[in-house]
Amino acid sequence: MPKSRIEAFTDAVIAIIMTLLVLELHEPNSPNWSAFLDMHHKFIVYLISFVSLAIYWNNHHHLFQLVRKVDGWVLWSNNLLILMMTMFPFVTAWVGDYPFEWAPQALYGIVTLGTDVAYYLLVRALVRANGEDSKIGQLFKHYPKSYLSIGLALLALLLGKLIAPIMVLVVNVLILLMWFIPEKAIEKSL
Repeated sequence: MPKSRIEAFTDAVIAIIMTLLVLELHEPNSPNWSAFLDMHHKFIVYLISFVSLAIYWNNHHHLFQLVRKVDGWVLWSNNLLILMMTMFPFVTAWVGDYPFEWAPQALYGIVTLGTDVAYYLLVRALVRANGEDSKIGQLFKHYPKSYLSIGLALLALLLGKLIAPIMVLVVNVLILLMWFIPEKAIEKSL
């Protein structure tokens, strides 16, 4: 299978997920600024989730610039990544309704953790399919950014349980900052 098929499929699914995300963002119940400010937490969580999806898409796009081959492992790990991302509209809506409650924040953190793990598994599958000596194999032989993301996502859940549920979202914003600019080494290698 050419890599363009997996890229096109992923692009389409992420576009649908982003559309579903905004459909969960309902308008204020009256036509004034105070009504909007009353729902500011929903809007903030929406923006965080939208940026998360955009960052995953940007990094996925950069990652696939290095890829020559895909195999069954790549397809399944990419599908796992997509599965985890499809949960963002649901958890975003739940956190938007209950931003300071443990269960919604915990599920948001679990979805983020699952997405980070799925991205890591996708990278490993791509290295396996393309070889350790390929460009992707050389760049991602040791990739501490993925380990750090997974560790921080676990820390977010721990802090959310021990300190305050909102810490899950706070730490996840820090993870986003780390991934905001896609891997520069990819651009240099092309």
